[in-house]
Amino acid sequence: MLFLAYLYFLLPSVLSWGPGGNYANVSVKTTVNVTSAYPEILNISCNNGQAITLNAGTTKNVTCLVQIQEFNGGNTITGVNETFYYYLNKSSDPNANNTHYTDSTCSSNSTSGWYTNWTCSVALLYYANNGSWRANVSAINDHNQTTNDYRNATISSLYALNVTSLIDFGSMAVGDTTIDPPVQANVTNFGNMNINVSVYGYGGNDSVTGTGLAMICQIRNITLPNERYSINQTIQYGTMSSITGSSATIGGLTVLHQTSDVTQEINTTYWRLHVNLSTNPFGVCNGTVVFAALAP
Repeated sequence: MLFLAYLYFLLPSVLSWGPGGNYANVSVKTTVNVTSAYPEILNISCNNGQAITLNAGTTKNVTCLVQIQEFNGGNTITGVNETFYYYLNKSSDPNANNTHYTDSTCSSNSTSGWYTNWTCSVALLYYANNGSWRANVSAINDHNQTTNDYRNATISSLYALNVTSLIDFGSMAVGDTTIDPPVQANVTNFGNMNINVSVYGYGGNDSVTGTGLAMICQIRNITLPNERYSINQTIQYGTMSSITGSSATIGGLTVLHQTSDVTQEINTTYWRLHVNLSTNPFGVCNGTVVFAALAP
């Protein structure tokens, strides 16, 4: 009995050991002071969100506006750069006029509180590939924390050409026909697509007064059928195509889309003239030949 009484005396003390009911769950606060967060690129807008139409034979400046949020203040953004590249390529690829451009020195426009706006710009060559492109932008802050983001852009098809500035047949007499060599007129692709070429002609500089004529001379004129062209240098006048007053495609002539950064794509047309006796012209004669780029 004495042993049981002793055990009973100890039992309440064992059952009450540990925290009471009010301490079954204890909440402990945590804290940290984050002194620098990564920049956040909120928006990228290139060419005002419109498709990009390149400039024939030269460059087109394409501007991308970049909106950034930085919690340490927009003025802590130390640099922004952009790669603008064809969708089948990579941002890390080297620059190439068809497919890849960079702006490593984008400029700051305005800053207010957490927010800052930057402008990136690239000068696209006229033969940059048409289709889908990407503008990949990186923003870095004064803690060397960098954020990347991108937006899609579109470059439109550009069918364009340039031609030798003058088809000069030199000095000829009535009844003469251009002999070898024929006069060359080089056609250069000034766009970003393969092109076919059409031609038509008229006398002088006015398509209305020059209708039906190849050239208007100081005295009388030269009629259209007497001015002829070919893509074959050796073909003689009799089998060449006569120019007309309506646009006609030059058969077999395609000028490819330029892919080299140093070499333009050029094809040549060849021209001969017969000074027709039926009108017996005299003096300096002038006419116009209109070349147009066409989709193949």
